Amino acid sequence: MRHLARLADYCSITNMHTKNLAIVWAPNLLRSKQIESACFSGTAAFMEVRIQSVVVEFILNHVDVLFSSKLSSVIRDGAGRWR
Repeated sequence: MRHLARLADYCSITNMHTKNLAIVWAPNLLRSKQIESACFSGTAAFMEVRIQSVVVEFILNHVDVLFSSKLSSVIRDGAGRWR
């Protein structure tokens, strides 16, 4: 994810800003067996992929916070309290 976020830094050159990267990469990063099966029609599959791309775009826009060592330690410490 950090690599894709770094690619987005060059969007003025490549025109691959976070939204475009999310559209391209979401189906691979958040693969859904339901979409791949025949039970999703074209419209339903499109909506599912749209949701995936929104999630990936959010992650790319907040990669520094989501994957920071500070957040990891807070989550780890917080999870220990609930056990």
